[in-house]
Amino acid sequence: MGLLLAPRLSYFAAVARHEHVTRAAQDLGVPQSTLSRAMVRLEADLGVALFARRGRTVALTPAGRSFLAAAERALAEVERAADTVRADADPAAGRVAFGFLHTMGSETVPALIRAFRVDHPKVRFTLVQNYGEAMIERLRAGELDLCLTSPVPDAPDLVTRRLDEQRLRLVVPDEHRLARRKRVRLAEAADEAFVTLEANYGLRRITDALCAEAGFTPRVAFEGEEAETLRGLVAAGLGVALLPPPAVPRPGVVELTVTAPRAAREIGVAWLDGHPDTQPVAAFKRFLLSRRGRLLGEHGMHPADQSPREEP
Repeated sequence: MGLLLAPRLSYFAAVARHEHVTRAAQDLGVPQSTLSRAMVRLEADLGVALFARRGRTVALTPAGRSFLAAAERALAEVERAADTVRADADPAAGRVAFGFLHTMGSETVPALIRAFRVDHPKVRFTLVQNYGEAMIERLRAGELDLCLTSPVPDAPDLVTRRLDEQRLRLVVPDEHRLARRKRVRLAEAADEAFVTLEANYGLRRITDALCAEAGFTPRVAFEGEEAETLRGLVAAGLGVALLPPPAVPRPGVVELTVTAPRAAREIGVAWLDGHPDTQPVAAFKRFLLSRRGRLLGEHGMHPADQSPREEP
């Protein structure tokens, strides 16, 4: 029923406002006969008389007044929705729904948005922090325009581009047996308890894969949802962790370069294939792609990671 009534609501509101079919038709720019037939069908579909007709004029019945109040609320809501989508698509001041990993929230994403807004100062952002799989779900649901994630997904309904690589380090307590080292083979931590992200996080899958490549399965003592919480657990002496570099050094831990296997994660951007972009989204996408290889800036690599490799 709602689908039948919706196209006639604006016609009904105009007739009710003018109390005259001819003047309402002129206001709407439609033939009078079209408008008259629409009102007759509307009353027939409702099974209620909305107008009392008096020659060329009409007056609302009690049912008509009640229906008009609801119709005006519905039309106002549609107009607000139209204003919102027009504003979101505005080339200069539209909105971008952008998802990213928790580990990129403190430094990388604020720096990206600051740089983007040099040339697009009025573009607005809706920001969502989550783990990779959850962001992909929101991308598919239409809640995000694009997202930064790791590992870079491979799915037929997504377009992905690799943007940068971030080295991972073995984080140990500052009183740990390895704490005086700068570099370490991951196999040297085979007997350690690990603190990790939960199993559905991309970084956890990377950690498990790197440990397997090093010849062991990590003994997981604690699982969490956020990298800095894991650093706190390491500082408390509750285990070691494979983590990306922090925005600010954390006291109580030492971060070691892993020489073997090569410990890194790819960072990429993903969006829905075939999904039309508004101009602000297209501009931000071009900006991200222009940052390939320098997305993470100084936070992607630690000075020790850039040194020539040598066995500890």
